[in-house]
Amino acid sequence: ILKKLIAFMIPVLGALILQAAYGAVDLLVVGRFGSTSGLSAVSTGSQVLNLVTFVVTQFAMGITVLIARYLGEKRPEQIGSVIGGSAVVFTMIAVGLFIVMVGFAHPISVLMQAPKEAVELTSVYVRICGGGIFFIVAYNLLSAIFRGLGDSKSPLLFVFVACIVNVIGDIVLVAGFHMDAAGAAIATVAAQALSVVFAIVILIKKELPFKITRKDFGLNSQCKKFLKIGLPLALQEFLTQMSFLALCAFVNRLGLEASSGYGVACKIVNFAMLVPSALMQSMASFVSQNIGAGKAKRAKKSMFTGIGVGLVVGCIVFLLVMFGGDILAGFFTTDVAVIQKGYAYLKGFALETIVTAILFSMVGYFNGNNKTVWVMTQGLIQTLLVRLPFAYVMSIQPNASLTKIGLAAPVSTMVGIVLNVGFYIYLDRAEKKSNAL
Repeated sequence: ILKKLIAFMIPVLGALILQAAYGAVDLLVVGRFGSTSGLSAVSTGSQVLNLVTFVVTQFAMGITVLIARYLGEKRPEQIGSVIGGSAVVFTMIAVGLFIVMVGFAHPISVLMQAPKEAVELTSVYVRICGGGIFFIVAYNLLSAIFRGLGDSKSPLLFVFVACIVNVIGDIVLVAGFHMDAAGAAIATVAAQALSVVFAIVILIKKELPFKITRKDFGLNSQCKKFLKIGLPLALQEFLTQMSFLALCAFVNRLGLEASSGYGVACKIVNFAMLVPSALMQSMASFVSQNIGAGKAKRAKKSMFTGIGVGLVVGCIVFLLVMFGGDILAGFFTTDVAVIQKGYAYLKGFALETIVTAILFSMVGYFNGNNKTVWVMTQGLIQTLLVRLPFAYVMSIQPNASLTKIGLAAPVSTMVGIVLNVGFYIYLDRAEKKSNAL
């Protein structure tokens, strides 16, 4: 299990690293060649873009799980209509996001409580990313399809292309033409567009165990199936990301330096969460195929294997973040005050790198086991009853610090672990009781 899980996970991890890297490059280049207002704008605007991207990714998890299940059950003829139906549904989602992000970019920036100096630049960043939202949605859909087919290497190639284009675009537009936050947004959209073209070409040339016909493109019976899996995950992710947006708004009230420092810290956090995220995505596909093939015990063993791998890596990342956070923040900006604010947040957040390894492996197992309603429920409890209230209370204290606000993440994750362990025990007992009968 360890060998196969890691072999599947490494390309997923590589894709996530590159995806985080080209988001980090935006902040790094703007931090070096743009203004402090531009840095704050990219920081706040990328939180909005993260909301959209992560929700779409979780929504697409329904497609990954369903395709993997059909492969495990040896029913590949069903996959064509899954892909066709998902193309129609995700196009509708992209249209809705386009209208919201382009038409309401300024109100969104104000709602995010972007510092006054950065409101206009934040609006421009959100509007440009909204204009290219079709490419961002298409990329995540195509990656989900390939992962469901057991191919985690192709999405790595897509994002590699995107990363190269984004780096070149940032250097040319931000460092060269001094376009600040707008240049970073244009580079991001161009990168996603080219990666989508590349992905479509590979899908067309790939030898598939099924056929996709014109009849498959419509609101068919498969839509209901992947929506049933993906909608709870998307809702949970939406509310989780909304909590991060609220957290960003809490921090923005503390001033421009805190806003920029938090943005820098979030980019470091994105890297710190890569292994748990890769485990969660890999686990869903791995478990789903095993469940489809009737290998429930192997699916359980994979979860514990994932937890072990995650804990080893998590401890190493914890040490890096806790004791070298200021050095990491220094890669993104030379502003000493911004570096100090970013490091302050990381000190509170650091424990999250360990506890998330446990939580995400369990969540990946439940996703692959089609228990997405539970995943949504535990996620909402964490978000609405723990993380948000904790962060808000910390932010309104007379001596409010980013360290105390950062603690909200590991505290809510530990609550999530307790909930998931309880649910796992409940399922295990129910299964044994059913087998005894």
